[in-house]
Formats: sequence, structure tokens, C-alpha cells
Amino acid sequence: MSKKEIKPSKAAFDALYESDGLSRRDALKLLGIGGAATMMGAPIGLYAEEPKASSDKEAQIVIVGGGSGGIMAAARLKRAASNAKITLIAPNEIHLYQPGQVFMAAGLLEESDIQKPNSDFIPSGVTWIKDEVTVFDPDNNKVTTSKNGDINYDFLVVATGIQYDYKAIEGMSEELVGQKGISSVYLSNFIEGTAKGGTATWQWFQDVRAAAQKANPKNPIKVIFTQPDTPIKCGGAPQKILYLNDDYLRGNGPGGGEDVHMNAKFTFCKKGKGLFSLPSYNKTLLEEVTPMYGNIDDKWDHILRKIDPDKKIATFEHAYEIQGVFDKDIGEYNMIQKTEMVDMPYDFIHVVPPMKPVDAVANSLLGWQKGTAKGWLECDQYTLQHKRYKNVFGIGDILGIPIGKTGGSARHHGPVLVENLIATMEGKALTAKFDGYTVCPLKTQYGKIVLAEFNYDGEAPSFPLDASRPRWIWWAFDLYMLKPMYWYLMLRGLM
Repeated sequence: MSKKEIKPSKAAFDALYESDGLSRRDALKLLGIGGAATMMGAPIGLYAEEPKASSDKEAQIVIVGGGSGGIMAAARLKRAASNAKITLIAPNEIHLYQPGQVFMAAGLLEESDIQKPNSDFIPSGVTWIKDEVTVFDPDNNKVTTSKNGDINYDFLVVATGIQYDYKAIEGMSEELVGQKGISSVYLSNFIEGTAKGGTATWQWFQDVRAAAQKANPKNPIKVIFTQPDTPIKCGGAPQKILYLNDDYLRGNGPGGGEDVHMNAKFTFCKKGKGLFSLPSYNKTLLEEVTPMYGNIDDKWDHILRKIDPDKKIATFEHAYEIQGVFDKDIGEYNMIQKTEMVDMPYDFIHVVPPMKPVDAVANSLLGWQKGTAKGWLECDQYTLQHKRYKNVFGIGDILGIPIGKTGGSARHHGPVLVENLIATMEGKALTAKFDGYTVCPLKTQYGKIVLAEFNYDGEAPSFPLDASRPRWIWWAFDLYMLKPMYWYLMLRGLM
């Protein structure tokens, strides 16, 4: 499979749907499209979703952040609040389709495939201030920018996203990505609109393969994959890189080649004692996907704390329990919590950095002031309204809510945020509720995806298929359909 060969055809899609147990009619309905022309690559066109609530009141609405959440909020609010003055504060000239970085890492997309000018998506009539907010002052209904001073608002939408904290790992820095056997798909420059993580990780894939070709099963190369103990953007991405890299060594993906995956020992280190929080998805990953490769060792409760890039040693904090004395009153042994530092040598390592809220929010009164969500935007997990400042709402990764740091979640945040902000403008009760929906297209190999959809209550599949099964149709949907849907529908608030 080469990059030039990744072109869908009507016949290929028809065969794909049938193989996955869907009729063509159901498949078309599933993809939300209406004809063969769309299947052949024509622009997707759906009717705009009309706002469920609207207001003609005058108001100053400020949106901070020019990622997917901020742009979607601007598009929806422009239609719903006809007389509001809407200002977007964001420094980025380029907009990145961030999910595309995993496909970049797999050699299927290039950086230019996931970049577009931000000006293409900012609605007409929205004032764009190309600046960064350094201070939030909710007591005085204003924000302070680095170049344009103070900007006042009647209503505020916080869409600042998340930031990577490489320096929380001793010895690690962004500059090491792509050097000395180290890579990370989590590396992008929001302001410059670059996606070094995808480019560096694709080269890393090739370097791992070249090293494996020179090794053998008795003396395999050592490849480590990490996941931190903080909330992260797209929680499934660390595993996506793990499985795709292993499958690449099997000769799948761009270029093909002989199967050398048993010449590599893969170690996946993460918090917890499972690969997914929901039982059906976890069962598939533990009992089907991992055994399929046969060279993956899961290290539970191992968190990367230090790295020596010259000696190629990663140091992990390992939490575990030991049995204490027997308690006669409850008929059980007391369990004693222990930690130890474990050194692991490696040839290659894929590092997922700890992540945290942007400093301007974390250091303000808008962030949670204590608890496990400290620093993340304090808001009601259902209405997305700030708990203390009722004219403030949030969208996207910055939200301090139980789940939902994905683009799919942000798409579901949008209608809830707008309906409830309009209700607040009109002095009405907030009735729109975010149910916690999130989606993780978990790539288990080239050409197969488990489409994990869930919300606050557990699994929440949208389609008439067993959601725990790896399928080609989700791969086709993710690779071929989601990106144009993102550009032409989601960012414009049309879905």
C-alpha cells in the first residue's frame, strides 16, 4: 500500500460494507452521505443543522482558542445569536486536523494533508484577534492579551485546549523527539501549525523496521511505548502507535516487506491494569489484539519518570501491592501500597508526555481550585457552564470533566454549549445536557479499527454493529471520510 494507492472507489466501498455485514443502504446512512458522487471524492454537502435556540439580544461574546472547539463554537454562535458581537482570540494562522497525525505516523498522510488556513473556517462577521490570552479575569468580565491589552466580554467561551508537559519527565524535552531512538506522535506547534510528531514518528517507524531486519528472535530489539498518568488528548493514541508499528514490522502498510515483527520485543507501560476502561473493548484488546502480535508485554502501573537518551535507559515508577498481616475482624489480609523505580533499557521508545491545562486557565479563578481536576476549567459536566461564573462556558480538551478529550466530544459539546449560552442570554433555564459522549477509533492494525464509543454511562454505539470488533469499515470511515467531514461540516457547525 502506497500513499498514491489510498483512493476509495465506489466498488471498493461496496465490497467493504458487505464484508462487514452492512447493506449498502445502511452503509450510506451510516456515513451520512447521499450518493455515489460523494463516494467518488466529490465535496460532502449536508443541510445545516438549525440552532435549537436563538437570540436577537445584543451581547459581547469572546471565544478564546482557535482549535476545533473554538472554531465550531464561533460558527454555531454566529447563526444562533444574530445581534451578538463575536470575537475570536487565537494566534494560529494554520489549522491542524490533529487526528491525522496518527495516519502521518503510519505513513499514510503527509503534513500538508492535515493543514488548512484558519481563515477558511472563521465565519464572516466574527472578529479575529490574532493574539494569545495571558490572563483571565472573570470577576471583571475581561481577558488580557499579550499584544492587544484588555478585552471585555458579556459572555466567555473557553476553548484553549491542552498543553504537553515533556519537562515533567526528567531528561526529556521536545527537542529529543526524532533523535536518539525517541519519538512521539504528540508533538505539534499550535501557533506555527506544524505537526512534527507525525513526521518524526513515521521516520521512527522506518528506523525501527530497519533495526528489526538486522536482529533476530533470540536477540530482538527493545521497543518501549509509554502512557502517562495524566489526562491526555485522545486516550487511545498510545495504543494506536503500538499496534500500527508492530503491524508495520509484519510487512503491512506502505512499502510492504518481509515479516520481522518477532525480531522486536514491544513493551507497553501505563497506569492501571487494563488496556481500556470498558469491559468489551478491553476484552478484545487483551484476548484478541495483543495475542495476535505475540511480542507485546504489558507493564501495568509503570509510569515514565526519567529518561537517559545517551545510555538509552528509561526509568519508570512502578506501583504495586504486597500482602500484609491478616485482619481477623474482616477476614482479609491488609494490602500495603509500595512503589519502586525500575530501569528499562531500550533501542527505541515512543514517549507520550504528561499533559496539563494551559497556564492561563490553570493560574486563574476559572480553573478548579483543588482536587484531581485542579487547573482544568471548572464547569458542570452536563451543561458545560462554569460552576461559579455563570456567563462562562467551555468546550474541548480544557474542560475539567470526567471524560471527553477528543474531537468527537468537542463536536457534541458544541450544540450543548450554544443552546445553554443562548438560554443564559435569555434568562431561561439550561436544558441542554452533554452526556459524556466520546469516541476513539482504536487502530489495531493497518486496515482495522475498533470504534470505541462511550459516554458517562458506559458504551454508547451509534451504529448497528458489534462495537468491540475490529472492522475495515471504521478504517475506511476514519481515513477517507472523517477528514473532509471535519473540514467542511464540523468546523462550520453543520453537524
